[in-house]
Amino acid sequence: MAPQGTQVFAVGGAVRDELLRLAVRDRDWVVVGATPQSMLDAGFLPVGRDFPVFLHPQTHEEYALARSERKTGPGYRGFSFHAAPEVTLEQDLARRDLTINAIARAADGTLIDPYGGRRDIAAGLLRHVSPAFAEDPVRILRVARFAARFTSFAVAPETLKLMQQMVDSGEADALVPERVWQELARGLMEPRPSRMFEVLRDCGALARLLPEVARLWGVPQRAEYHPEVDTGVHLMMVLDMSAQLDAPLTVRYACLGHDLGKGTTPAEVLPRHIGHEQRSVALLRSVSERLRVPTDCRELAEVVAREHGNVHRSGEFGAAALVRLLERCDAFRKPARFDEALLACECDARGRLGFESAAYEPAPRLAGALAAAQTVDTAQVAAAAAARGDRGPAVGAAIQHARIAAVAAALAIPVGPALD
Repeated sequence: MAPQGTQVFAVGGAVRDELLRLAVRDRDWVVVGATPQSMLDAGFLPVGRDFPVFLHPQTHEEYALARSERKTGPGYRGFSFHAAPEVTLEQDLARRDLTINAIARAADGTLIDPYGGRRDIAAGLLRHVSPAFAEDPVRILRVARFAARFTSFAVAPETLKLMQQMVDSGEADALVPERVWQELARGLMEPRPSRMFEVLRDCGALARLLPEVARLWGVPQRAEYHPEVDTGVHLMMVLDMSAQLDAPLTVRYACLGHDLGKGTTPAEVLPRHIGHEQRSVALLRSVSERLRVPTDCRELAEVVAREHGNVHRSGEFGAAALVRLLERCDAFRKPARFDEALLACECDARGRLGFESAAYEPAPRLAGALAAAQTVDTAQVAAAAAARGDRGPAVGAAIQHARIAAVAAALAIPVGPALD
């Protein structure tokens, strides 16, 4: 139902994924020969703020007018766009980032591939379409994200060199926090998130965007606990384990930040990392603030950074220490978040060389401790305490002691050291 006298082409990811025989998530279309008014007259709904994009009135798929672009300033916002009936399909495809994303399909099924996208799909290469790639720093992040999605694809050497030049010239410094987080979050959710960070590291962008992460490579850990030794290597294994376990974004971000403090351990005490948990929390807060990370992600990440060592060691805890751990994790008020914290800790434990298939025993034990503590009728305990004349903190202590007793009985363990 496009305007008369126009041509409509499927473009971008949908065409690419069809050629890769992958499920198509979304379909985007380019309309050649149309004007904004002709699209409105045909019933399309305008949605584009920076350039003419419309929603189909029935399918709600996006239809964009063919357009060309010109660099006018730094960063990904520094462009002017020209959308007019005379803009050709080839001109529109030329402004796209990678050749595999610059393939179009006509209504009769004919493929239009002026920049060799099919060739690069066959070769498994992520290659830039033209030198104009260097004008948009977001493309650095997109290439890294595509590397995490298409795990058998390599970044073409000339594309990696161009990305390195973009970083060296300061173009990557123009990235705004919201866009960095958007691409980072999407990359974390890909099948092999470690590849995103490897590509960013290879081109130098990781040190600019996430220096807290970049400094982890080359930092040793105790081999008896970490056979992989290198902290950066461990982090990549943890991230890939989070993907293997199909963890949500909150958990994957927690995995990313759980060991940041190891990058600031004084050299004279390496490979020990005493106190790295609190340093990790401080660094995480800085990263989360800088990238404007959503609250659910940042809160879980801080819990995991602070407590993952205690969760790992919790098999040694008595009932009192277990209840204190549950309280610090706010597990009674937020049990679902606690489940996510346990999953992040499992990713950490299994993201080690030789431990990839190991069972993570703290998770069921702590889940059992929480379930036992939750059987305590806190209202009843509070009422009994009040009847004895207890007030305020004394009531809270009575509830805590009841939970400790429930955990000790359910897990058949000692109460442990007295409470503070």
